[in-house]
Amino acid sequence: MTFPSQPVLPAARSMKQLERLLRSSYTHLILLDSHVSRLKPAADLAAAHGKRLFIHADLIEGLKNDEAAAEFLCQTIRPAGLLSTRASVIAKTKQNGLLAIQRIFLLDSGALEKSYALLARSQPDCIEVLPGILPGLIAEVRERTGLPVLAGGLVRTATEVEAALAAGASAVTTSREPLWKQFEASSNP
Repeated sequence: MTFPSQPVLPAARSMKQLERLLRSSYTHLILLDSHVSRLKPAADLAAAHGKRLFIHADLIEGLKNDEAAAEFLCQTIRPAGLLSTRASVIAKTKQNGLLAIQRIFLLDSGALEKSYALLARSQPDCIEVLPGILPGLIAEVRERTGLPVLAGGLVRTATEVEAALAAGASAVTTSREPLWKQFEASSNP
């Protein structure tokens, strides 16, 4: 899965940020932090604006991040896809025909090897690596898994975005609004 003509995937941490993004030219958006009661209105609003909304299943207040929650999100909320660190959520998302993005943390060599084993089991559509400021590891994860890689976490500058993309990231996820604005013009041909 790639995000054509969108080097940055804006990640909203609030409904106010999401509302601002709905007026942008971005077509793919991520909702990080939310309350379960706000999900359906957010998804409906995004769809009404022609946006593809991805929800981080692990960061929803009032909803456990397990298979039942993933089923609820897929069947009731119907976003474009889910992000999660949990293999069971990824499996349920794929089972429901939505895009499944597995989030992994690049903490140390041991965590990286455990992540490779997890990815082999969960077989996500895409991987988000955190932190996204390690170009060498972005390239390694992409080469070793053969899956599209998103770079996220601690990406603060345009130079870091460009380094992640040059290393093979399909896009960079960020909640930093200045980066949204900077890359929005390059998001549409």
